[in-house]
Amino acid sequence: MKTEMLITDDLLLSKILQIRNQKVMIDRDLAEMYGVETRRLNEQVKRNTDRFPENFAFKLTEEEVELMVSQNAIPSRQILGGSLPNAFTEHGVLMLANVLKSKKAIEVSLQIIDIFVRLREALMTNQDILLKPEQLDRKLIGIGHDVKMHDGEIETIFELIKEIMEEKMRPRPCNLIGFKT
Repeated sequence: MKTEMLITDDLLLSKILQIRNQKVMIDRDLAEMYGVETRRLNEQVKRNTDRFPENFAFKLTEEEVELMVSQNAIPSRQILGGSLPNAFTEHGVLMLANVLKSKKAIEVSLQIIDIFVRLREALMTNQDILLKPEQLDRKLIGIGHDVKMHDGEIETIFELIKEIMEEKMRPRPCNLIGFKT
């Protein structure tokens, strides 16, 4: 008997990958969360190709798979079944719930979409922070300061801002709630 997988925000965040400048999830991970076989999930995609244009889903290239395996983002190709995995964008994840038509797929898709929206909101918020050093740089040029003299300081500011952004995006460990002995 198959046990149901507990799907936490941290788990979802760990399964979202950046490929081709898009945030995507791999077919194998989605199938596991939806409680179906990867083969069945991909069969539904093939049967409904008109619902999955290139901006909803795409097949990874050999190079992308090798890069992800080397970065431990996905398991080895043998574990994936030998074929190239499909990657699904936020829209593709939602469309999958429609073609799989299971209550579990719909629930998980809504949870995934919520994570994608929160990621987008976090990026928009932090984008303002990234614009500040550029504005500072322009002001320094405008008032006649030698920017080359300040390059080191500006570089340090950018690095600190990136560290802050990465820290905010990093999933935090959840404290368990309940009776403690």
